[in-house]
Amino acid sequence: MTSCVFIAGVCLVAPSRGRSVEEAFVAAVSSCHMLTYLYLAYREGFQIDSYHDEPVGVMTKGENGVPWVSSITLQPRIAYSGDKHPTTADEQRLHHLAHEQCFIANSIKTEVHTKSLA
Repeated sequence: MTSCVFIAGVCLVAPSRGRSVEEAFVAAVSSCHMLTYLYLAYREGFQIDSYHDEPVGVMTKGENGVPWVSSITLQPRIAYSGDKHPTTADEQRLHHLAHEQCFIANSIKTEVHTKSLA
């Protein structure tokens, strides 16, 4: 998983510079969503071969002047196999349910969006 937090259109963390707290936060949200999605898809009979996300976090200066991660866009690429494949509507519903059931997403004020890269 690659994640990047942008401030004024510039990536806050380059891979050679290691990880930041902001990047870890974005990765935690992405991981929670992924694990919840995988569980929900499994329960509905979908076989997932791979799940790769490139989440993007955006930092905004708050009213108090302190920057915060105001939004995260998840961009999962999911490969399925087996006899049963989800429709686009199935995937959208599963992502919505995963967001509703992810304990991290339920614990933050950051807006989380999902954008398919398929």
